[in-house]
Amino acid sequence: MSQERSFIKSGRNTIIHKDKKLDLVVVNGENHPRIKVTQNGLEPFKEDLPKNRREAKERYLEMVYVSSPDVFAEEKRLLFIQALDGREYKVDYSKIGTKLFVRIHQESYL
Repeated sequence: MSQERSFIKSGRNTIIHKDKKLDLVVVNGENHPRIKVTQNGLEPFKEDLPKNRREAKERYLEMVYVSSPDVFAEEKRLLFIQALDGREYKVDYSKIGTKLFVRIHQESYL
């Protein structure tokens, strides 16, 4: 029984946010900053991670574990995230701590 997800994955490294009721929390391995995808774009996720799916739902979050088998099955150096604000963001994990870590890749891809 597969539950409806708030995102779809496309290709080898693109995540498309598709449900404005839930924000996505993108977790790309233990050592990388976590990113929250909202209907207004991307922001750092500084809170504690939910302990389980039920707690995530209560907080209006859906977890996206990049390296889990049902997503990309490995950590990614480069990730593209299409947000509900009509922009595609490029997340380059080799540039953490610089202004190139997260930047707009494409305006209005819709």
